Amino acid sequence: MTILSLGLIIPFLGTVLGAACVYLVRDRIPDKIQRTLLGFASGVMVAASVWSLLIPAMDQCQDMGKLAFVPALVGFLLGIGFLFLADSILPHLHIHDDKPEGITAKLRKSTMMFLAVTLHNLPEGMAVGITIAACLSGETPITTAGAAPLAIGIAIQNFPEGAIISLPLKEELKSKHKAFGFGVLSGVVEPIGALLTILLTSLLTPWLPYMLAFAAGAMIYVVVEELLPEASSGEHTNLVTIGFSSGFALMMVLDVALG
Repeated sequence: MTILSLGLIIPFLGTVLGAACVYLVRDRIPDKIQRTLLGFASGVMVAASVWSLLIPAMDQCQDMGKLAFVPALVGFLLGIGFLFLADSILPHLHIHDDKPEGITAKLRKSTMMFLAVTLHNLPEGMAVGITIAACLSGETPITTAGAAPLAIGIAIQNFPEGAIISLPLKEELKSKHKAFGFGVLSGVVEPIGALLTILLTSLLTPWLPYMLAFAAGAMIYVVVEELLPEASSGEHTNLVTIGFSSGFALMMVLDVALG
């Protein structure tokens, strides 16, 4: 399997398999397990941001000496700002909230839930696409072995994420098939975003350090603004810590062992 198909298919497959839990799980995921899984997803995303995105971005700028951090810093802050702006404008509703965010719009609750998940998945697709683009350009130290851990890590965290998304939608939509469909569609943005990024490789090559860090900033925004607050509300926050540590450690091992 080529790095292109790996990056486009495997993360999306993780979401599809997770969404398929609507056919296997009768009720929603127990609160303790859901908190642990959210913590796990957060750990994977943070570790991926550091090892697969920020460190390679700085490695590509070693000729800048002590200022090698500048492109990574600028890209990281732009990624944070982009997601902050999108989060403020796009009308969306998080699964466990009652009050929509973004601009006021007369949309169905299920539609706004779908938009919330899509906004969440966008940075992951960008991250995979930019990493593959860096690999395909041949002008960066990122190799196929270096790009693979990010795609695999995101696929692993997409599985519980797909389940966490689809199971509440089953209650909301009163249909397993519709919940599964929404779960799958929410993950489509990842391969689409990755493919668009790859197609723009020739234009992005001079800006790859900034783009890698941009994806890292966008992913960190999702973790801090959405995943960890949702996971840590209420009791059993120690389970979040265990999940986060497990996800972080797994992604770190994948990056070092496969990269």
